[in-house]
This record gives sequence, C-alpha cells and structure tokens, in this order.
Amino acid sequence: MPKIKPLYVCAECGYESAKWMGRCPSCGAWNKMEEQAPPPPAAAAGPLRPRSVASPSHLAKPLSEIEDGEQARRRSGIEEFDRVLGGGIVPGSLVLIGGDPGIGKSTLLLQVSARLAAKGARVLYASGEESTRQIKMRARRLGVSGENLYVLSETNLDEIEAQREALSPDYLIVDSIQTVYVPGKTSTPGSVSQVREATGILMRAAKQSGTTVFLVGHVTKEGALAGPRVLEHMVDAVLYFEGDRHQDYRILRAAKNRFGSVNEIGVFRMEQSGMEQVENPSEFLLSGRIPGAAGSAVAVSMEGTRPVLVDLQALIAPTAFGTPRRQALGFDYNRMALLLAVLEKRAGFSLYNQDAYVNVAGGLELDEPACDLPLCAAVVSSLRGAPLPADWALIGEVGLAGEVRAVSLMDRRLAECARMGFTHLVVPKGNLRALRLPEGLEVRGVATLREALALLF
Repeated sequence: MPKIKPLYVCAECGYESAKWMGRCPSCGAWNKMEEQAPPPPAAAAGPLRPRSVASPSHLAKPLSEIEDGEQARRRSGIEEFDRVLGGGIVPGSLVLIGGDPGIGKSTLLLQVSARLAAKGARVLYASGEESTRQIKMRARRLGVSGENLYVLSETNLDEIEAQREALSPDYLIVDSIQTVYVPGKTSTPGSVSQVREATGILMRAAKQSGTTVFLVGHVTKEGALAGPRVLEHMVDAVLYFEGDRHQDYRILRAAKNRFGSVNEIGVFRMEQSGMEQVENPSEFLLSGRIPGAAGSAVAVSMEGTRPVLVDLQALIAPTAFGTPRRQALGFDYNRMALLLAVLEKRAGFSLYNQDAYVNVAGGLELDEPACDLPLCAAVVSSLRGAPLPADWALIGEVGLAGEVRAVSLMDRRLAECARMGFTHLVVPKGNLRALRLPEGLEVRGVATLREALALLF
C-alpha cells in the first residue's frame, strides 16, 4: 500500500505544496501553511466524455442584445444597513459579513431577517453554531417572530441546500461559513478547501435561483477574515462590523461592494433589545467631547454621502528619549508625520523634541485630506495649552508648502455643521466661491496654514 503523503495549503491564498514552508511562495504570507489530508486518488481514466452542448438559454450574446434594466433593490427596513449596501439588497447577491466574536453579527442578521419576513419575504436562517432552541431564546429576547422566518441548525451544506431547494427562500443566511462542510471533502470544516468549495456552491445557488445569500465570517486575531483570500473575491460585498465589545456603539462599513460605494458607514448601538440605529452619528461622536479642552478640534469628514462631525484629539508632551514617539489611532500615521513636518517647517513650531499622540474619538477611521487642518489645529492647541472655541469647526487639506487646499462637497459639510449648532467654520479660501452659507453660520476662508493658526490663536 503506497504511503500517503500530507498536503500543505496556504490559509491566505490556497497555494498547495508537498512540504511545509515558512513563507508562502504565492502570496508571501508567513506561517500560513496548514497540513491537510491529500485528496483521494482519481479513478482510472476511462473513455473521453462527450463534449456537452450549451442550451439556448446559456448561449453567449452580444452586449447590444442584452436587456438593459437595473434590478430593483429590496429595503430591509433598517436604514443604516441598507445605506452600507448601497441603498438596499440586490436580489441574487452574495454578501459576506465579518467581525470580532460577540460584536453582534448574528444579532443584526436575525433582526434583518425578522424585518424582511414581516414584509412577506421568505427567509431561511441556517446556523452551524447554535441550536434551534438557542436561536429561539435569542429571538424572544430581541422580540423577533414571524411565520416566514425558518430556522435550521445544520453544518452539512448538502442538507442546507436541500432545505433551500424545498423552501425556495428569498434570503438565505449561513452563520457561519467556517462551520459548514461539503460532504466528500476530506479536510475539516473551516479549512481552505472547505470554505472555498462551500462558498462556490452558495454563489452558484444565489446566481441561478435569485436567492440573496448572507454569509457570516470569522476574523483572525489580526482583524482579517479567516479563510482563503479568494473568499473575498468570490462574494459581491464584504461588510465589516467594528467596535469594542465593552462599548455600546458599533460601526458597519463596506470593504467591497459591487453594487454601491465602499465609503458608506452605518452606526448602531447595542441595547438589551438588540441593535438600534444611530440616525445622528455626529451627535454620538461628539457626545463625550469636553468643551474648553486643549488639543481637541472638530473635523467634518465625508463618509460616503454622509457628512460626519468627529472629535480629533492630539496630545503633545516633551519627550524623555532621544527620538520622540509618534502614535496615531484612527488617523493615517504617515499623514500625521507629514503634517507635523509641515507645522515645523512652514509654521515655525518646534516638534522635534515632543512626543505626539493623535486619536479620533469614537473609533472612526479618517482617511480623507479634509481632516488635515483640524489635526494641525489640535496639535498646536495641545502644544500651547490653548483650547479652541467650542463652537468652531475646521475643514481643509494642507499641502507641503503650507497652503490650505479646497475640498469637495462643502455644501453638505456646512449644512451638517449648522444642524449641529456650530456658529463658526474655518474653510479653504478656494471653497468660498459661489458658496451658499446656512443661516447663523459664519465662515472664514484661509489660504495658508499660518493664516489659519493666526485666526484660531
């Protein structure tokens, strides 16, 4: 009997090797090669199979002959969830939702299932981590019920597919993709081959039947989705549920969306009755702000089509070491280092012997240049110990020459500042042309960083 040799598969990209390697030669990931049982030997080669003939419905067509029409999105009834998906759920799509354990992925999807079932849609909730009795207990706590919501506790994908074909649901939720397995595969559930094969089967089922499939995915300790990287390429949308388990607020953001923008976010608050929508994220992000505190500035960031006001904090302290320490949470580190250099070279502030710590309150990730000017103002405020006025907000991109550049969507930013009760706003001078000012809001235009700091301090 021939000796069975093990097979090593990369958990990131699925590369297969006959021996273990510390670094995957395909994707370059370290310590991701996992041992798996080799596939069974193939049967002896028989006669060649006749070539199949494509049916008329599967023939290739010229692009000009394909019917033009956008599929109507289906609203789930949870506006923050629909916003992240691009305005609603696209029929026949495959959506992957990931997040840390206990963050609320299953709770949110159970609430979405109840809303959809209440509208007359048929939903099949297949869980590989909870029994039907446990799901019922959680549903009772959330106040979830519905005749069109079907619950299944199963990890065998063939059984889940049989139930899907029998019920013909409009929506299928699999919680989670790492717990289901495909019979006939020798590898364990959650392995690269199992996740890839199970996702492929569900993808074909979604496209052929029109059933929208939601997959719950586990994440690694680094925060990335567990399983092969090809998993994210196969699905239509990848959503991340972020937040601290010890806090009430959660942020749902899209990392990939074939049917909408990836810049939208949805804000939720964990309550005893489940996930509640936060319709005013600016109020939530500014709720803990202390007026009159040095090192705090209000920035206006665009998250997709929504303007959000955030508290941008900086702490500047003399360093006790030869090299000052720099740290940024929620703000790009390289961008912060660039702005500190501009402050030192163009504005004349000595920061070479100061530790600099930057934080975005509320757990939001800022990645747009319009937050440059607020960061510079927060750094100077902390350095001088001089707080900014509580009713002032700042918008503007700072260049290497110390100029303040214009930003986009200024009208929406101004309207959000006026709605939140701010009375003064510092903006780039280039944005003042043909700008409609909301009532009660005084806007000051600046051309350089020096001019802006002279106005503020």
